[in-house]
Amino acid sequence: MTHRKLLTLVLLFVCLFGLKAESSDTLKTQVYTYKIFREIGSTSWIHTQEAFAEAEEMNADVILLHMNTYGGQVVFADSIRTKILNSNIPVHVFIDNNAASAGALISIACDSIYMRPGANIGAATVVNQSGEKMPDKYQSYMRSTIRATAEAHGKDTIVTGKDTTYVWRRDPHIAEAMVDESIYIENVVDTGKILTFTTLEAIENGFCEGQANNIDDVLNQLKIYEYEITSFKPSFYDGLKGFLTSPILQGILILVIMGGIYFELQTPGVGFPLLAAAIAAVLYFSPLYIDGLADNWEIIIFIIGLVLIGLEVFVIPGFGVAGVSGIILVVGGLTLSLLDNDLFNFDGVGFNKLLEAMGIVLSGLFGSLLAIIYLSKKLLSSSTFGARIALQTEENVELGYIGVEASLSNLVGEEAVAFTSLRPSGKIMIDDEQYDAVAETGYIEKGTRVKVTRFLHGQLYVMTQK
Repeated sequence: MTHRKLLTLVLLFVCLFGLKAESSDTLKTQVYTYKIFREIGSTSWIHTQEAFAEAEEMNADVILLHMNTYGGQVVFADSIRTKILNSNIPVHVFIDNNAASAGALISIACDSIYMRPGANIGAATVVNQSGEKMPDKYQSYMRSTIRATAEAHGKDTIVTGKDTTYVWRRDPHIAEAMVDESIYIENVVDTGKILTFTTLEAIENGFCEGQANNIDDVLNQLKIYEYEITSFKPSFYDGLKGFLTSPILQGILILVIMGGIYFELQTPGVGFPLLAAAIAAVLYFSPLYIDGLADNWEIIIFIIGLVLIGLEVFVIPGFGVAGVSGIILVVGGLTLSLLDNDLFNFDGVGFNKLLEAMGIVLSGLFGSLLAIIYLSKKLLSSSTFGARIALQTEENVELGYIGVEASLSNLVGEEAVAFTSLRPSGKIMIDDEQYDAVAETGYIEKGTRVKVTRFLHGQLYVMTQK
């Protein structure tokens, strides 16, 4: 054999070996795993979006959720289950120990469910932070959601002799029994009990495809023997963003924003309340802006709203169009920043999402109102720390302090005419001279005859003549 022929055979062998090795790698199934080992919340939802995007980018063949959770917030569980149902990549779940409540909803959305011996799935009744059952309207929504999730998997066709029957892959009625204790299903659950399945019970009733001890067992039961696993690794920013976008924290940030602005208006020049409000605003809008939820125009209308409120307080007497418009713009800016919408385009923003955003904002505003009322009474009282940083001594004119024109006290008892509307502050006219005054009660319209009732802290007080 000539050297040329020998060289040709060697090259051919190398090419064939390389192609075989390459084809062997190519034939490996790309498996993407993602853990849900914590309470379902905003962080879980952000991690889910990141994981699915990464799985799609690497052209994964299978997504496998590794789950162990006691549940969490329904709104984020609903978002995750919708992501799973709409995924182009098959999604399977391995329940390591628990898939309770929100975890059950997510698991039922997956293409197949595998459970470790001794694991559980179910108990999806909606409860509050104290573990108390929520009103029926919340249960009704959860019943509908879990039923629709089970229905999404369709029915299997079973042919027995000449008879053809269609059986749900995941029975919606059984799924609903995980939420509603009033449902009775023979040999499955009695009335008055919320349904929770063990591994074997779930297999028997079609809510588990098999029993597995680990990820490798699950993949083998899926008939995947040659595979390469890539696991989701959340970044620090993902965790921080999940924390900052928690509805509870967002409500607290709104409380700090509004409370800080109010106390700064009441004590101008202090600076700390305004600084706290500014930091809270940055923490509120930053993650939403980076994610593309908060647009420039939404932040601008929030700022315009604050400016209008400031004008109403300091420039325009009373409380009218500017104040109302400012409040509407502030609430609108905070609410719209939570929604995935464009200017005048709300396609894809469901009514439930809108209600959720408004609920977060309004709860924060209501909380700030309660805090303002409470702190206004307590913060500067003599028994609090606030008393140490506020002036408590009154410089009364009667004691010899002259901070204003003392002759104004001589006007007490004089009759006057409201030169402007008093809402409650404004101007009055006495003998062709204008004076600042405050209405004792209610609003006093321009031109109304009034009487000066007292002079206190350099301020005239008036009331309508009867």
